Amino acid sequence: MRIMISADMEGATGVTWTEDVIPGTEQWQRFRRLFTGDVNATIAGLFDSGATDVLVNEAHSSQRNLLLEDLDGRARMLTGRHKPLSMMQGIDTGVDGVVFLGYHAGAGFDGVLSHTYLENQITGVWLDDVPASEGRLNAAMAAEYGVPVLVVSGDDKACDDAQDYAPEAELVTVKECVSRYAAICLPPARTAELLSSAAADAMNRAGRVERFTTPHRIEVEFDASHLAQAAAVIPTVEQIGVRRVGFDAPDMTEAMKAFKIVTAIAAGAVQGIYG
Repeated sequence: MRIMISADMEGATGVTWTEDVIPGTEQWQRFRRLFTGDVNATIAGLFDSGATDVLVNEAHSSQRNLLLEDLDGRARMLTGRHKPLSMMQGIDTGVDGVVFLGYHAGAGFDGVLSHTYLENQITGVWLDDVPASEGRLNAAMAAEYGVPVLVVSGDDKACDDAQDYAPEAELVTVKECVSRYAAICLPPARTAELLSSAAADAMNRAGRVERFTTPHRIEVEFDASHLAQAAAVIPTVEQIGVRRVGFDAPDMTEAMKAFKIVTAIAAGAVQGIYG
């Protein structure tokens, strides 16, 4: 049984603040260790219940946050940018299940450090007319490759979100959202137990299922009109509102590649404190 972990950082144990996840800060160095601890606890549970290979795909920001030197020696780690499938790189390699570790709520929703790809320029994303977090987008890609979502971890808002897009997944709440920058957190010893147990329990669902490929539509709303204008120069992307763009794609893989381009163009159009 080959399992992939898509590891984001905002939903990791103890993380509540910008500096906790921004590379180069003192707090980031501290939370790299806690983040790696979450991953190791999950790896242990997977191997305890029959996993034979675990690939960890770093999915946060620079995608160079986990401490390889502290990683469980049984796992492998995909680190660094730029990956064609981004947070889901590796889903196309025949894995039998995927874990969404350290996930968070989507843009426009309550949750610790909630956002969708861009930290604060995107106010909403919709997949086929349904509000979409990174988790929902990534679950749709997993379905396209016949890979079940086994575990989702993060704050309570992220887990509430996952109940809808991955109803059979094990959910691990490592903290309770108080505000965008505050949470009631469990200590690492507690979250390690929860993550290991959930990963072990979820292995009974591992195994590829029927692939689900279908056309998709993604719409993105920004906090300023010039970002929508910038994204609309991309072929196939249409400006459908003052701050909103939309596009269609034949499958989820192509949809996510286009979404990556939209977010990259929009990010490049941001000008200082005025956005």
